[in-house]
Amino acid sequence: MRVLITGAAGFIGSHLCDRFIQEGFEVIGMDNFITGSPDNIAHLFGHPKFKFLHYNVVNYIYLEGSVDIVLHFACPASPADYMSNPIHTMKVDSLGTLNTLGFAKLKKARYVFASTSEVYGDPTVHPQPETYWGNVNPIGPRSVYDEAKRFSEAMCMAYHREHGIDVRILRIFNTYGPRMRINDGRVIPNFITQALKGEPLTVYGNGKQTRSFCYIDDLVEGIFIASVKDGLSGEVINLGNPQEFRIIDIAKLIIELTNSNSQIVFYPPLPDDPKRRCPDIGKAKRLLSWEPKKPLREGLLETINWFREKLKSA
Repeated sequence: MRVLITGAAGFIGSHLCDRFIQEGFEVIGMDNFITGSPDNIAHLFGHPKFKFLHYNVVNYIYLEGSVDIVLHFACPASPADYMSNPIHTMKVDSLGTLNTLGFAKLKKARYVFASTSEVYGDPTVHPQPETYWGNVNPIGPRSVYDEAKRFSEAMCMAYHREHGIDVRILRIFNTYGPRMRINDGRVIPNFITQALKGEPLTVYGNGKQTRSFCYIDDLVEGIFIASVKDGLSGEVINLGNPQEFRIIDIAKLIIELTNSNSQIVFYPPLPDDPKRRCPDIGKAKRLLSWEPKKPLREGLLETINWFREKLKSA
């Protein structure tokens, strides 16, 4: 079988390329390297089951031959990235979604869309189930990502209803692990990089806001199952770790695990930063028989080791 993965050089996309190849699929990876890195897929160049296309998904997509699954994972995902590339972010999750859906329709392929917990905004329901419609500021600085993903979800369902496309929408919560960028801007890469450099760890707000963190291997397992399992057309599924942690506690844990002398410094809260974020994964358990397995401490140690080596070679 043959799959197209957009955002293939990104953090999640590159791990997906590895997994699908390991499972015997032919993989076409597509990326324009705005936030992805060639380093993430360098080990795949020359592999007989991997082909890479340097391409921007906001443009029309056509490939020769059959494609069985399209996974649309292209999009800046870090607030630092999508706030500095706001229009591109909206194009990737409007024109890019339209183009990849059209391509899936042409090839009669299954379509898997990488949505996000950001569609829930600053939620008033905890934990967040897929039935929750969210609490999003439609014109705030984060809206370029939040609303683009919500638009993409609506586009996916329109193609599903009008054209019968087998679509699966995966709402991905905070994920961490090797291949995140040093300057990614998200909390775990920030904290690890700062701790390893002996710099102060920057906490925005009072640190009592919560997130749930899923290790990359666990997430990829969930995505893979959701992509290959039959009978999931039109489903929306949360993927994330249901354990909730305060940001201040994550900072303290990373200082401990890195044996750092770094201090914690506090800055004013970021605009529209959610106060709580935690998935209800009951649907994933029921439909995919999936739940995360990697304990946070163990996953952080593996991620810290990867960042330590990356910083040495930087």
